[in-house]
Amino acid sequence: MPPASRATPTAATTIVLRWFESTGARYAADQRTARRSHPAACPRACRRRCYDAATTVRTPDERAAAFLTGITILRVVLVPVVMWLILAGDDPRWATGLAAGLFAFAALTDFFDRLLARRWAQTSTLGAFLDTTADKLLVTGALFALVSVGRASIWIASIIVARELVVLGLRGVVAAAGDGIVVKPSIWGKAKANVQFAAIILAIWRPGSPIGGADGWYLDQWVMLVAGIVTVLSAMEYFARFGSVFRRRSRAATRRSPEPNA
Repeated sequence: MPPASRATPTAATTIVLRWFESTGARYAADQRTARRSHPAACPRACRRRCYDAATTVRTPDERAAAFLTGITILRVVLVPVVMWLILAGDDPRWATGLAAGLFAFAALTDFFDRLLARRWAQTSTLGAFLDTTADKLLVTGALFALVSVGRASIWIASIIVARELVVLGLRGVVAAAGDGIVVKPSIWGKAKANVQFAAIILAIWRPGSPIGGADGWYLDQWVMLVAGIVTVLSAMEYFARFGSVFRRRSRAATRRSPEPNA
Protein backbone atom coordinates (compact mmCIF):
# COMPACT_ATOMS: atom_id res chain seq x y z
CA MET A 1 0.00 0.00 0.00
CA PRO A 2 1.55 3.38 -0.95
CA PRO A 3 2.19 5.79 1.92
CA ALA A 4 -0.54 8.32 2.59
CA SER A 5 0.25 11.76 1.23
CA ARG A 6 0.48 14.63 3.68
CA ALA A 7 -2.20 17.26 3.47
CA THR A 8 -0.98 20.64 2.21
CA PRO A 9 -1.61 23.30 4.87
CA THR A 10 -3.55 26.39 3.92
CA ALA A 11 -1.99 29.83 3.83
CA ALA A 12 -3.38 30.70 7.27
CA THR A 13 -2.06 27.43 8.70
CA THR A 14 1.38 28.07 7.18
CA ILE A 15 1.52 31.56 8.71
CA VAL A 16 0.64 30.22 12.16
CA LEU A 17 3.18 27.40 11.92
CA ARG A 18 5.96 29.74 10.77
CA TRP A 19 5.23 32.15 13.62
CA PHE A 20 5.47 29.41 16.24
CA GLU A 21 8.61 27.95 14.65
CA SER A 22 10.30 31.36 14.53
CA THR A 23 9.37 31.95 18.17
CA GLY A 24 10.91 28.62 19.16
CA ALA A 25 14.05 29.37 17.13
CA ARG A 26 14.50 32.78 18.81
CA TYR A 27 14.03 31.18 22.21
CA ALA A 28 16.66 28.51 21.50
CA ALA A 29 19.09 31.20 20.26
CA ASP A 30 18.56 33.21 23.47
CA GLN A 31 19.36 30.12 25.52
CA ARG A 32 22.62 29.51 23.65
CA THR A 33 23.64 33.15 24.00
CA ALA A 34 22.92 33.13 27.72
CA ARG A 35 24.95 29.96 28.29
CA ARG A 36 27.91 31.42 26.39
CA SER A 37 27.71 34.74 28.27
CA HIS A 38 27.36 33.25 31.77
CA PRO A 39 28.59 29.66 31.67
CA ALA A 40 29.33 29.54 35.40
CA ALA A 41 25.94 30.84 36.47
CA CYS A 42 24.19 27.50 35.93
CA PRO A 43 25.08 24.14 37.42
CA ARG A 44 26.21 21.56 34.89
CA ALA A 45 22.95 19.60 35.30
CA CYS A 46 20.74 22.52 34.24
CA ARG A 47 22.82 24.49 31.74
CA ARG A 48 20.54 23.37 28.94
CA ARG A 49 17.45 24.46 30.84
CA CYS A 50 18.13 27.84 32.46
CA TYR A 51 19.72 31.23 31.97
CA ASP A 52 21.15 31.36 35.46
CA ALA A 53 20.89 29.57 38.78
CA ALA A 54 17.97 31.71 39.96
CA THR A 55 15.78 31.77 36.82
CA THR A 56 14.65 28.40 35.48
CA VAL A 57 13.06 28.36 32.01
CA ARG A 58 11.69 25.63 29.81
CA THR A 59 13.24 24.14 26.75
CA PRO A 60 11.52 24.68 23.39
CA ASP A 61 10.20 21.10 23.46
CA GLU A 62 8.61 21.65 26.87
CA ARG A 63 7.12 24.95 25.73
CA ALA A 64 5.61 23.23 22.69
CA ALA A 65 4.16 20.47 24.87
CA ALA A 66 2.73 23.05 27.28
CA PHE A 67 1.16 24.98 24.40
CA LEU A 68 -0.50 21.86 22.99
CA THR A 69 -1.76 20.90 26.46
CA GLY A 70 -3.17 24.42 26.82
CA ILE A 71 -5.13 24.00 23.57
CA THR A 72 -6.62 20.76 24.91
CA ILE A 73 -7.56 22.40 28.22
CA LEU A 74 -9.14 25.29 26.30
CA ARG A 75 -11.50 22.87 24.54
CA VAL A 76 -12.54 21.40 27.88
CA VAL A 77 -13.15 24.89 29.32
CA LEU A 78 -15.34 25.79 26.34
CA VAL A 79 -17.68 22.82 26.94
CA PRO A 80 -19.83 24.39 29.71
CA VAL A 81 -19.78 27.77 27.93
CA VAL A 82 -21.15 26.25 24.70
CA MET A 83 -23.74 24.26 26.65
CA TRP A 84 -24.95 27.37 28.50
CA LEU A 85 -25.27 29.35 25.25
CA ILE A 86 -27.21 26.53 23.55
CA LEU A 87 -29.60 26.26 26.49
CA ALA A 88 -30.06 30.04 26.47
CA GLY A 89 -31.53 29.80 22.95
CA ASP A 90 -32.48 33.16 21.48
CA ASP A 91 -32.42 34.98 24.82
CA PRO A 92 -30.24 36.93 24.25
CA ARG A 93 -30.36 36.91 20.45
CA TRP A 94 -26.63 36.51 20.00
CA ALA A 95 -26.43 33.35 22.17
CA THR A 96 -27.08 30.88 19.33
CA GLY A 97 -24.61 32.49 16.94
CA LEU A 98 -21.96 32.74 19.62
CA ALA A 99 -22.49 29.09 20.60
CA ALA A 100 -22.02 27.98 16.98
CA GLY A 101 -18.94 30.19 16.63
CA LEU A 102 -17.32 28.91 19.84
CA PHE A 103 -18.02 25.29 18.94
CA ALA A 104 -16.52 25.84 15.47
CA PHE A 105 -13.49 27.48 17.11
CA ALA A 106 -13.08 24.52 19.48
CA ALA A 107 -13.28 22.10 16.52
CA LEU A 108 -10.66 24.18 14.70
CA THR A 109 -8.31 24.04 17.71
CA ASP A 110 -8.56 20.26 17.52
CA PHE A 111 -7.29 20.41 13.94
CA PHE A 112 -4.39 22.72 14.86
CA ASP A 113 -3.61 20.61 17.94
CA ARG A 114 -3.12 17.47 15.84
CA LEU A 115 -1.27 19.31 13.06
CA LEU A 116 1.18 21.06 15.40
CA ALA A 117 1.73 17.90 17.44
CA ARG A 118 2.89 16.09 14.31
CA ARG A 119 4.87 19.10 13.07
CA TRP A 120 6.69 19.54 16.40
CA ALA A 121 7.06 15.77 17.03
CA GLN A 122 5.14 16.08 20.31
CA THR A 123 2.91 13.03 19.89
CA SER A 124 2.55 10.75 22.92
CA THR A 125 0.10 8.21 24.32
CA LEU A 126 -0.95 10.60 27.10
CA GLY A 127 -1.34 13.51 24.71
CA ALA A 128 -3.47 11.47 22.32
CA PHE A 129 -5.64 10.27 25.23
CA LEU A 130 -6.18 13.81 26.57
CA ASP A 131 -6.93 15.15 23.08
CA THR A 132 -9.46 12.39 22.42
CA THR A 133 -11.08 12.90 25.83
CA ALA A 134 -11.46 16.63 25.22
CA ASP A 135 -13.13 15.97 21.85
CA LYS A 136 -15.58 13.51 23.39
CA LEU A 137 -16.47 15.92 26.20
CA LEU A 138 -17.09 18.68 23.66
CA VAL A 139 -19.34 16.53 21.46
CA THR A 140 -21.19 14.93 24.38
CA GLY A 141 -21.85 18.22 26.15
CA ALA A 142 -23.14 19.90 22.99
CA LEU A 143 -25.42 16.94 22.20
CA PHE A 144 -26.90 16.95 25.70
CA ALA A 145 -27.73 20.63 25.34
CA LEU A 146 -29.16 20.19 21.83
CA VAL A 147 -31.42 17.35 22.99
CA SER A 148 -32.66 19.57 25.84
CA VAL A 149 -33.73 22.34 23.43
CA GLY A 150 -35.18 19.94 20.83
CA ARG A 151 -32.47 20.45 18.21
CA ALA A 152 -31.20 16.84 18.15
CA SER A 153 -32.78 13.40 18.26
CA ILE A 154 -32.28 11.64 21.58
CA TRP A 155 -31.80 8.32 19.74
CA ILE A 156 -28.99 9.57 17.53
CA ALA A 157 -27.43 11.41 20.47
CA SER A 158 -27.57 8.22 22.55
CA ILE A 159 -25.84 6.24 19.79
CA ILE A 160 -23.07 8.82 19.47
CA VAL A 161 -22.51 9.19 23.22
CA ALA A 162 -22.61 5.42 23.83
CA ARG A 163 -20.03 4.83 21.10
CA GLU A 164 -17.73 7.52 22.50
CA LEU A 165 -17.91 6.13 26.05
CA VAL A 166 -17.35 2.53 25.01
CA VAL A 167 -14.40 3.35 22.75
CA LEU A 168 -12.91 5.63 25.41
CA GLY A 169 -13.15 2.80 27.94
CA LEU A 170 -11.56 0.30 25.56
CA ARG A 171 -8.71 2.69 24.79
CA GLY A 172 -8.18 3.12 28.53
CA VAL A 173 -8.02 -0.65 29.03
CA VAL A 174 -5.43 -1.00 26.26
CA ALA A 175 -3.36 1.90 27.62
CA ALA A 176 -3.54 0.61 31.21
CA ALA A 177 -2.08 -2.73 30.14
CA GLY A 178 1.26 -0.98 29.65
CA ASP A 179 2.49 -3.34 26.92
CA GLY A 180 3.18 -0.58 24.38
CA ILE A 181 0.16 -1.31 22.18
CA VAL A 182 -1.41 1.89 20.83
CA VAL A 183 -4.68 1.80 18.88
CA LYS A 184 -4.39 4.82 16.60
CA PRO A 185 -7.38 6.66 15.12
CA SER A 186 -8.46 5.32 11.74
CA ILE A 187 -9.95 7.05 8.72
CA TRP A 188 -13.39 6.08 10.04
CA GLY A 189 -12.67 7.78 13.35
CA LYS A 190 -11.54 10.96 11.61
CA ALA A 191 -14.57 10.94 9.29
CA LYS A 192 -16.85 10.40 12.29
CA ALA A 193 -15.35 13.38 14.14
CA ASN A 194 -15.65 15.71 11.13
CA VAL A 195 -19.26 14.74 10.39
CA GLN A 196 -20.22 15.09 14.06
CA PHE A 197 -18.63 18.55 14.25
CA ALA A 198 -20.49 19.65 11.10
CA ALA A 199 -23.81 18.23 12.31
CA ILE A 200 -23.56 19.92 15.72
CA ILE A 201 -22.62 23.29 14.24
CA LEU A 202 -25.58 23.11 11.86
CA ALA A 203 -27.90 21.97 14.68
CA ILE A 204 -26.88 24.94 16.83
CA TRP A 205 -27.25 27.39 13.96
CA ARG A 206 -30.12 25.62 12.07
CA PRO A 207 -30.06 27.61 8.82
CA GLY A 208 -32.81 27.64 6.19
CA SER A 209 -36.17 25.91 6.32
CA PRO A 210 -37.26 22.24 6.35
CA ILE A 211 -36.34 20.32 3.23
CA GLY A 212 -39.41 18.95 1.48
CA GLY A 213 -42.03 21.21 3.02
CA ALA A 214 -43.31 21.85 6.51
CA ASP A 215 -43.17 18.17 7.43
CA GLY A 216 -39.61 17.73 6.17
CA TRP A 217 -36.34 17.71 8.04
CA TYR A 218 -33.90 20.56 8.42
CA LEU A 219 -30.45 20.26 6.87
CA ASP A 220 -28.85 19.70 10.27
CA GLN A 221 -31.21 16.77 10.96
CA TRP A 222 -30.12 15.01 7.76
CA VAL A 223 -26.45 15.63 8.57
CA MET A 224 -27.03 14.37 12.13
CA LEU A 225 -28.52 11.18 10.68
CA VAL A 226 -25.41 10.74 8.53
CA ALA A 227 -23.30 11.34 11.65
CA GLY A 228 -25.17 8.57 13.45
CA ILE A 229 -24.59 6.12 10.58
CA VAL A 230 -20.87 6.97 10.32
CA THR A 231 -20.59 6.65 14.11
CA VAL A 232 -22.00 3.10 14.00
CA LEU A 233 -19.63 2.11 11.16
CA SER A 234 -16.71 3.64 13.06
CA ALA A 235 -17.68 1.69 16.20
CA MET A 236 -17.77 -1.58 14.25
CA GLU A 237 -14.31 -0.87 12.82
CA TYR A 238 -12.93 0.00 16.27
CA PHE A 239 -14.42 -3.14 17.85
CA ALA A 240 -12.77 -5.27 15.16
CA ARG A 241 -9.38 -3.66 15.83
CA PHE A 242 -9.72 -3.87 19.63
CA GLY A 243 -10.74 -7.51 19.28
CA SER A 244 -7.53 -8.30 17.39
CA VAL A 245 -5.48 -6.55 20.10
CA PHE A 246 -7.11 -8.57 22.88
CA ARG A 247 -6.69 -11.81 20.91
CA ARG A 248 -2.97 -11.15 20.41
CA ARG A 249 -2.59 -10.36 24.10
CA SER A 250 -4.43 -13.54 25.07
CA ARG A 251 -2.21 -15.66 22.82
CA ALA A 252 0.92 -14.03 24.24
CA ALA A 253 -0.25 -14.68 27.81
CA THR A 254 -0.95 -18.32 26.94
CA ARG A 255 2.56 -18.77 25.53
CA ARG A 256 4.15 -17.22 28.65
CA SER A 257 2.13 -19.33 31.13
CA PRO A 258 3.97 -22.47 32.38
CA GLU A 259 2.60 -25.83 31.39
CA PRO A 260 0.79 -27.74 34.17
CA ASN A 261 2.62 -30.62 35.80
CA ALA A 262 1.80 -33.99 34.36
